[in-house]
Amino acid sequence: MKWYDILGNLGVLLIILAFAAVQTGKLLPTRLSYSLMNLIGAALILVSLAYNFNLASAVMEVFWILISAVGIVQWIRARKDSKTKTSM
Repeated sequence: MKWYDILGNLGVLLIILAFAAVQTGKLLPTRLSYSLMNLIGAALILVSLAYNFNLASAVMEVFWILISAVGIVQWIRARKDSKTKTSM
């Protein structure tokens, strides 16, 4: 197994752990950690795809990253809103 295969498998593991944690109620999908696990996992999978390219998988991971980034932005906005409300 090459280094990029190891990274890709770590990415898969992160995404599976995040999904399992949400499904079992151990993690809320609105938490920053959920979006970060998905974003990092998808990025690691993309690294492995750079060496063993598969278009369908690459498209999936790009969208996984974009959607995870949206979750991170929403988390940041919600945090700013809650700080603004508590300082009033």
